[in-house]
Amino acid sequence: MQNRIEVTKSVPQERWGEFFDQFSDGNRGRQISIEIISSELGDEKLIENAPLMAMVYDRPGKGNDLVIETGRDEVTYAHTVDAPTEVFTGQSESGRMLAVWINDATGIKTLVKLQPVEP
Repeated sequence: MQNRIEVTKSVPQERWGEFFDQFSDGNRGRQISIEIISSELGDEKLIENAPLMAMVYDRPGKGNDLVIETGRDEVTYAHTVDAPTEVFTGQSESGRMLAVWINDATGIKTLVKLQPVEP
């Protein structure tokens, strides 16, 4: 089984609300890890092997942030990306979602890796 990211796609900002709603619905309960990548602060793994609950985007004027929540029946961990500027998805050759990168206004990248799902 290949877990290499083969395809990277940019998600247009006007579709972020719809994208994160669909992403949450399609991947709820899937194990994820969250990592911060910053040239100034260094890289930091925030959480590993936690079930995705939701990714909630509030557009500019309504909060301008993205909250990544983990947990099964209640939120056990939440990470907020303030003022996101770019969203990219990483997929396998077969189109299976493997990762989401979110860049913010300060240059910090948040990487959400999804654990592979057996076919």
